[in-house]
Amino acid sequence: MDFSTFLGRGYFLIGGLILVGAGLLILSLIVNARVAHNVRHDIRHREKLLEYYRNIFSQLGVILIGIGVSLFIFFFQQNYQDQRKRETELQLVLAKLAARIARGAAVVEYLSEFDALLDDGGPYISPELGGTNAAISAHGAELGKQVAEILLVERDVEVQAFEILNLSRDFEASFVVNELDPALWFNIVQDESEIKYATTQLVLDYKDLQDAIGGDSIAVAIANPEKEAKIKQEVLDIFYDADLLRQRSRRLLGRACWLFSKGRSFVNLGPVNEIEADARSHQEWIDRSKRFLTQLKSGSGDCFKLLQFNPAS
Repeated sequence: MDFSTFLGRGYFLIGGLILVGAGLLILSLIVNARVAHNVRHDIRHREKLLEYYRNIFSQLGVILIGIGVSLFIFFFQQNYQDQRKRETELQLVLAKLAARIARGAAVVEYLSEFDALLDDGGPYISPELGGTNAAISAHGAELGKQVAEILLVERDVEVQAFEILNLSRDFEASFVVNELDPALWFNIVQDESEIKYATTQLVLDYKDLQDAIGGDSIAVAIANPEKEAKIKQEVLDIFYDADLLRQRSRRLLGRACWLFSKGRSFVNLGPVNEIEADARSHQEWIDRSKRFLTQLKSGSGDCFKLLQFNPAS
């Protein structure tokens, strides 16, 4: 049972105690009237008995009312303290969320280098779903150029920096995690896990690509059909994980901006299809979420601008 439920039942108990106590006091007044009647008519044996009942009823009534009032003051103070604590925690979570969004927006700028590779020749769609753009179809000299660009991106982009997008850290140590919609919380944690997977795999993919090239230059390695096939597979692996990284990073940042834009009421939000629904590709998610995110403000700009996405010309 949560405290709010307990508090609600506590107020019923307080009300019951006060009502019973008031009833006993009223009953004592009625008995007192009977005592006065017996005194006037000099009925001594009934007078003493009624005085005894009157004293019992009045004492019990005063005790129960006193207990009720004391419990009311206690619950009122406890509720006030809990509300203040909740407001303080909520403001702290929002402050942390704002800082994480700002830092995450800076990290997401790295994704533009992946975008240039992935969306060359049209929006990237993985080979399993029938992708045919240059990221999928490159061979020969075109593949060699692609590999050279991938190696440049490896040096420019620190994939471990995407760890900053771990939003759950800001929530899990506060009451917020208990108030968030369970489906929304699951989506946040799942996206974080997939970002962690993608960044870990990219490091391994880069190493595998270097191993596939061996000690030869890229042009020499590509000229060898056996090596070219192996290099092509490693390139596809890199693109798969890079696409996963950019999809989940932008969705996580867009979701965080959406939550932050709602202020303290974000704990009442549920999943929205514009952000949460599965998409066939990164571009499909961008197209679906753009209108929704451009209507939300974070600082001086809208939430979509934070995603740092510029479609390939």
